[in-house]
Amino acid sequence: MKQERTIIGGLLVLQLILWLGFLVHRSPRFPGSLMGGILAVLAALLMIVPPLLYSATKRIKFLKEKITKRISLGTILNWHIYTSISGSILAILHTGHRFESNLGIWLTAMMLLTVLSGFVGRYFLSYSSKELKEKQTELNLLATQYNQIIGAIAQQPNNEVAYTVSRNFVSRALNSFVGMKTAQVDANAPLSLRAMRVAESIADLEYAIKTHELLKRRTASWLKVHIATSCAFYLLLILHIWSAIYFGLRYFK
Repeated sequence: MKQERTIIGGLLVLQLILWLGFLVHRSPRFPGSLMGGILAVLAALLMIVPPLLYSATKRIKFLKEKITKRISLGTILNWHIYTSISGSILAILHTGHRFESNLGIWLTAMMLLTVLSGFVGRYFLSYSSKELKEKQTELNLLATQYNQIIGAIAQQPNNEVAYTVSRNFVSRALNSFVGMKTAQVDANAPLSLRAMRVAESIADLEYAIKTHELLKRRTASWLKVHIATSCAFYLLLILHIWSAIYFGLRYFK
């Protein structure tokens, strides 16, 4: 998953760089040329066929039973991801950075939003879920350790030490994203000091878990956004193809 996320992330960066190329380059005649047309056809096929195949396989029981006997749904999803991002890159090349018509601008915007929403849903939410499970497991271990230390302190009530804990809001917020490092205490340190250190780590982990859960709830609607942008994209794509056919392709003249 990590390697796959790195590859797709690299392709998204490449897509962004190519899109920003309109700041330094424009080729108004390229979209209607033969090479521009070939890129357009390839991009459309890559962004239409695999996604529709995945959606149909996922939602139509008959197709799902028939296709998944030979190809797993996860494999079809991977095809959908790689072909969609590849198709969007070819589509940007097809434009020649000629963003003049409203239809072309909206089509490109919906394409970028669709790819981005798909990336968020596939990798960011999966990563958040994994992080939550790991932090919850660590929290349970710390809670057990804390209870053991408290039990030991109860048997040694005179073993006290003063200790001050200081954590600001920024450090706790950063812990939510960069991860937690459990406080290290010498095994020979006073029990009360060890208890305070463990309690500090527990507080940081609880804050990190709440932050992740909040962020996950805010982004949980990604699928609705992805479906909405996809529908808008396909509608605009149909209009774009129709206009190209209606007004004619330059190299046929």
